[in-house]
Amino acid sequence: MKLIEIAQRLGLKVEAGVDHLENEVRGGYAGDLLSCVMARAKTGDLWVTVQRHPNIVAVAVLVGLAGIVVTEGGNIEPATLERAEQEGIPILVSSASAFRVVGELWDLGIRGE
Repeated sequence: MKLIEIAQRLGLKVEAGVDHLENEVRGGYAGDLLSCVMARAKTGDLWVTVQRHPNIVAVAVLVGLAGIVVTEGGNIEPATLERAEQEGIPILVSSASAFRVVGELWDLGIRGE
């Protein structure tokens, strides 16, 4: 499923990477500990997190993630959005909890390991 379709169906707000919403989402990963994401997320996964700092973009690039969903609303650091634009990493925002977003992704058929 393409990231654009997920964003539309879940009502996610696109904060960065609008030119990369055609990325194919192959699976998902939820977590906030960057070392776990680097070790366990797979290329093409959509990452669900509450983290908002620029290091999330570096991790997404390193792993080759399709995009990042930041949950629980709030403001994303401007440096994070700037870095995401530079690296072509879509960042989407939901006011819902990570638990709810993961459930909604599951309902769409997005699975993780």
